[in-house]
Amino acid sequence: MLFSLRDVHRNVFRLSGVYANKNLRSTKRYFRVNISRRSVEMKDLSQPMASGYKPRDVESAWYAWWEQQGFFRRQGGKERFVMVLPPPNVTGNLHLGHALTCAVQDAIARWHQMLGNEVVWVPGCDHAGIATQVVVERHLWASQGLTRHHLGREKFVEEVWKWKEEKGTQIYDQMKRLGVSLDWDRAVFTMDEVMCEAVNEAFIQLFDSGLIYRRNALVNWCCALQSAISDIEVDHLHLTGKTEVAVPGYEKPVTFGMMYDFAYKLSDTDEELVVCTTRPETMLGDTAVMVHPDDKRYQHLHGSRVHHPFRNESIPVIADYHVDPGFGTGVVKVTPGHDQNDYEVGKRHGLPELTVFDEQGRMTDIVPEFENIPRFEARQLVLEALKEHQLFRGSRSHPMMVPRCSRTQDIIEPLLKPQWFIDCDDMAAQAISAVQKGDLQIHPDNHRQAWFEWLKNIKDWCVSRQLWWGHRIPVYCVHHGGDQETWIAAQSREEAERKFLRNSGASESSIIAINQEEDVLDTWFSSGLFPFAVFGWPKETDDLRRLYPTTLLETGHDILFFWVARMVMLGVQLTGELPFKNILLHGLVCDAQGHKMSKSKGNVIDPTDVIEGISLQALNDRLHASAKGGILTAAEVSQGIKKQTANFPEGIPQCGADALRFTLCTYNTKNQLLSMDVNRMEQSKFLGNKIWQTVRFLLSAIQKTPNGMHNAYHVNIEQRNELSVMDKWILSRLSQMVSVANKNFEAYDLHLVTSGFITFWQNHLCDVYLESIKPSLRSGSEETKAALISTLWTCVEVGLRVLSPFMPFLTEELYQRLPCVTGKRESIMQCDYPLHNEWLCWRDEELGKKVESLLTVAAAIRNLKTTYNITQNKVQGSVVSEDSDLNAWLKENLPVVLTLGRIESMNIMDAPASPPATSAMSTLSDTTAVYLHLQGVINPKKELQRLRKKFSKLQKEETKLFGIVSAPGYVEKSPLHVQEAHYKKLTSLRREMDQVQELIRRLEAISEGIVDLKGPVSASQATCAARPDVAVARAERLPIGKWFAFPHATDFTLSCSSGLPRPWEVEPLPRHETDGGGFLFSGMELLKCCRSGEVLPERGWRVAT
Repeated sequence: MLFSLRDVHRNVFRLSGVYANKNLRSTKRYFRVNISRRSVEMKDLSQPMASGYKPRDVESAWYAWWEQQGFFRRQGGKERFVMVLPPPNVTGNLHLGHALTCAVQDAIARWHQMLGNEVVWVPGCDHAGIATQVVVERHLWASQGLTRHHLGREKFVEEVWKWKEEKGTQIYDQMKRLGVSLDWDRAVFTMDEVMCEAVNEAFIQLFDSGLIYRRNALVNWCCALQSAISDIEVDHLHLTGKTEVAVPGYEKPVTFGMMYDFAYKLSDTDEELVVCTTRPETMLGDTAVMVHPDDKRYQHLHGSRVHHPFRNESIPVIADYHVDPGFGTGVVKVTPGHDQNDYEVGKRHGLPELTVFDEQGRMTDIVPEFENIPRFEARQLVLEALKEHQLFRGSRSHPMMVPRCSRTQDIIEPLLKPQWFIDCDDMAAQAISAVQKGDLQIHPDNHRQAWFEWLKNIKDWCVSRQLWWGHRIPVYCVHHGGDQETWIAAQSREEAERKFLRNSGASESSIIAINQEEDVLDTWFSSGLFPFAVFGWPKETDDLRRLYPTTLLETGHDILFFWVARMVMLGVQLTGELPFKNILLHGLVCDAQGHKMSKSKGNVIDPTDVIEGISLQALNDRLHASAKGGILTAAEVSQGIKKQTANFPEGIPQCGADALRFTLCTYNTKNQLLSMDVNRMEQSKFLGNKIWQTVRFLLSAIQKTPNGMHNAYHVNIEQRNELSVMDKWILSRLSQMVSVANKNFEAYDLHLVTSGFITFWQNHLCDVYLESIKPSLRSGSEETKAALISTLWTCVEVGLRVLSPFMPFLTEELYQRLPCVTGKRESIMQCDYPLHNEWLCWRDEELGKKVESLLTVAAAIRNLKTTYNITQNKVQGSVVSEDSDLNAWLKENLPVVLTLGRIESMNIMDAPASPPATSAMSTLSDTTAVYLHLQGVINPKKELQRLRKKFSKLQKEETKLFGIVSAPGYVEKSPLHVQEAHYKKLTSLRREMDQVQELIRRLEAISEGIVDLKGPVSASQATCAARPDVAVARAERLPIGKWFAFPHATDFTLSCSSGLPRPWEVEPLPRHETDGGGFLFSGMELLKCCRSGEVLPERGWRVAT
């Protein structure tokens, strides 16, 4: 269905302000949106659950139903929580940075709603003056071979509106695909009528109060845009020396990072002054040369004049403390019309301000022979001319910073232009004070200092832009009384005339003409009004009274000054109140290697591609399409394809919106940089499958258990005595998870909420609890099964509610499928969020520690099985411990250990009992060890063969990688992140090689009938070693009747430990000399001295039976 922008945004942008004195038709524009007027039925869930989690199927149909049912909002909540979404630019599709903002804000909004608060979350789109005009101009040139000047202003603005209508739809569709719970009926476009009214009124108020003024000043001029831009829209390219830089409009790169020396001849002597510059073409506009007043080399030249070689006139030699006498020759050229510092010097000394470049970056007629030549072509011509005049003195490589437009990458030129400025000093002081007093909180607070520094050093804000797309400045020039001009800020020409007559007392006949300013306002000016303009300001609306100030502003730290600081300044100045109470800043989204994302690098990720999946070929095709549309150059496409191939060799797998949202919230968003890895998003999809399978398991258990449906309710604390140890333990873990979730939601640490959920659901619920209860669900009593189902249902239902703000689609689908005895809501969005106090009664830290001991024993058994490549469960084990309480606890809960350890039987023995000689051991503590009986379970020779092959493969990998990192020039040539990856891999390979070698040693001992000893370990662990080169080994078994031979030992010391906390004891050991000059000890003698002690022979020993 088609709806006009007036229907969607309440009012269409008034085009009457595009041209002064013209009443253009109010065009009704159409905007396709996904709003349905017909009834939307709830998704059909009559079919059984699929065997696996399929995000596309799960995420279909829910959003339209949520919207229709009004589930996004609760009316009459406990408290009010208000947010505005940073309006994305209407320049294309959303990227991962937008998705991060949506994921974080939606999680916070949904959490507040589930707490019972009234949530208002306002969406919108920004007209993005510069960015949108640049994109549309490129598109017009690529598709039709037209510039905006071919079309004229009115037609060009029409083209931009077409672009906006297409892209604005896509952006909102993408947001809905992400599942964000925005108030769509409040959606605002920054050129809607409500915004136009606010922008005009804000400008007029600021102008009338004297905070906005017009002056001729040096501005940052972008020749590609043919517009001024503000300081914070300028990027600075740091060069260490001579560098070739691509510049828009030039076929070949331009050389920067060079210092050029040339001479000025004194007018009345043969002397010369040599100056140096990185921009020799600007010397055409020099109006002085300058020296330091105290520089004795040049004091005799103060007041002299030098001859300008191209203008045939003399310019003065001035003295000013701005000069650094130690830099170069100590003489500086002064070009007031093209350098901010020179401009200030020129004002002090009354120097003329000559403009060398025009708005297109061509040379002016200051020197006719260079007129109309592009600025960087003129550079070489000026240098050649200087050589012809025998004034060139050389050049050299030199570090420098090159200012570039953040939008076009063109080189910024300081140009003298009449512009409109806002005096920010008083407003900045109020913004500083608000943070200092605590009225405005910044999270994380490490941004506070940057806030203070920027605002303390703020410059007046240049708000005029020489563009066609944007809010035309509501100020009128009244020409009167001959050649006089008066500027009046007004809503219309008629109002400007009335204000002029009222203020001046002049007669109407004195007015010659009234013309509106042609320039438009900086996009950030209208964006700075967003938090209060969206609620109807400047009108005193009910929404403004009720919903302003807002509660939280969440955005990227990269626009802290572009947007956030300006919202605060304008909000306080125009409304008398801070626009929000809290600022939450997230980091800059980068790719997996930590590189900033850009289309030209081929590492930008479209959220839809993560949701739906996309092939590498399709990614490449999109780059080619961007080139055809004029968005990217051929060189950028080529580079982008290389990067895409490296970053996404298999394309991007389909992960779904929930997995994308959840993954984004697993990062600590308060960090400066967030390196996004698509593989992590796929892992979140796998987590979704684990959640899906858990619910399937629960539903299956309910179905198989008589009257199982009757147990679909929250287990009550009064039932505690009827529950098993593992039931009580998992409910304690659930209580912990709920507490962690609420605590970290309050602190805006969403990564700790998600990690707490993963720990609970994956590690505790699935890996431990589900596995431990399977035998009881198969063969337990009806009462046992009922308690298990009720406990599991409780964990699942509460867990889904905790997860809902992050994975709304999956949790809705599973909640709808979950049976419930009582209290079932129509949607999980209507449910309350689990609270700390509700579940605190189940917390049992002591039980947690005791169950952890069971899990540790079970994990040790599993690890030993993995170490020896044992997959079967029909194996036996033993636990030998001096801790009688532990032994009793293990015996009491032996079924849990057997189930989780995947072992058939286990002996719990008091120390110093001896398990079978052919057992593998894992030491849990100084008093406890776990043994896995290997006799008849493994084939040592076959296993040795496998391990030796593995070791050989690892050795080849290690040799190859070591060759790479040790190659000459590796450190200098390889990027830091590549070096870190290589060294990390090398360390991992060597660690794995050590582990495999140790396994080979043990298996060799078993296959040869030798008693297995664990070692060697670091000699530093031996407190009674005779020498530092002594090797250490722990005797795992000391069977009586065995002989331990040390044929190469020349000295021997035994340290004995009877268990901590008793101190180490050293006893002399009876020894029997052998023919080889070594020693031979009996097992009985060893056992007498140390039951599980430390044997410290020299290196090279061997133990024989």
